[in-house]
Amino acid sequence: METNKAVIGALLLIILVIGANCVMYAIARGATKSNQKSFLETMSQSFNASTRKKDDSMEELRQKMAELEKSKKGDKGESE
Repeated sequence: METNKAVIGALLLIILVIGANCVMYAIARGATKSNQKSFLETMSQSFNASTRKKDDSMEELRQKMAELEKSKKGDKGESE
C-alpha cells in the first residue's frame, strides 16, 4: 500500500513537471512568433528596452549633476 502511494505521487510529480514545461514552451514559442521576427531579434529587443530606460535616467542624472557643478562653481566665483 505504501509503495502504491509513492508511485502515484511520483507519477503526479512527473506529470506536473512535464505540464509546466509544456506551458512554458508554449509561452516562449508564442512570444517569439510575434511580428514574424526571429527569436534572436525578439530577445535582443526585450533586453535592450530595459537598458535604454536605465541609460536615459542615468543621462538625466549626469545632466543634473553637471548643472549643479556649474551653479556651484558660479556661486564660488561670486563669493570670492
